[in-house]
Amino acid sequence: MLPADLTQALTEHTGFKPQAERMLGGGSINEVALIWLGSEKRRAVLKWNSAALAPMFEAESRGLALLRGQDTGLTVPEVLGSGATQTHSWLLMSWHEPAAKTEAAMERLGAGLAALHRCSSPHFGLDHDNFIGRLPQRNSPETGWADFFMRHRIEPQLSLAVKAGLLPNRWLSSLDALEKRVQELFPDEPPALLHGDLWGGNYLITTGGAPVLIDPAVHYGHRETELAFTRLFGGFSPGFYRAYNAHYPLAPGFEERTDLCNLYPVLVHVNLFGASYAAQAQAILRRYIG
Repeated sequence: MLPADLTQALTEHTGFKPQAERMLGGGSINEVALIWLGSEKRRAVLKWNSAALAPMFEAESRGLALLRGQDTGLTVPEVLGSGATQTHSWLLMSWHEPAAKTEAAMERLGAGLAALHRCSSPHFGLDHDNFIGRLPQRNSPETGWADFFMRHRIEPQLSLAVKAGLLPNRWLSSLDALEKRVQELFPDEPPALLHGDLWGGNYLITTGGAPVLIDPAVHYGHRETELAFTRLFGGFSPGFYRAYNAHYPLAPGFEERTDLCNLYPVLVHVNLFGASYAAQAQAILRRYIG
């Protein structure tokens, strides 16, 4: 059963009284359900959370629209509506039937992601801030990657973790040293349009073999951070990486930079899920700045 206020809001928005078919798993931030609308039982995906998190869904809608506007061969859900009641915020999207992740489909995903990363901008960042999980993500434009990565990714998350007592304060005094390492290690590449939160739970393969991107945290960043994140929780298939590199080869030394790229998502996990990720974050910091 959907909450009564959501049922009313969706009925007013779509003209049909929605019926929940089943809850969908995989998320740790929002409630997600597969619903059907109208007599023909048109399926759609409904996400909801507290009314206070309405800006999160507004930002996600903008991110999905930006991804949908690119010619990459990737499928991106269509936003069918969003809004808020006094109690809940919600986002309604098109439904895509998931199927097995075949190697051919993973190769399509790799090729499509390479095409997405060819979409560029004069600056790192975005024209609006958004969210990573439920945490605010600053996207103020910067011309240099090290400036953007440190000011708008590492420093905010590290400060949040220190303030919460999850990491020791001494790491904040090491930010200048870390920025120098970022400047030394990363190749000079143009800002790339990124999904921004691409782990194994944020894409699916349809029954027709099409890759679908979901739950983005879109921004223009260094593409190596996206590829590194795909490896953080077990990695994608060999065909995915093979196809990506065939279309947009990575610069030499990527393996040396992978952990540094992943410092940001690891810090996000410290702040979202607690001290169980703190040791991993400190190991990365020690590796690059001692």
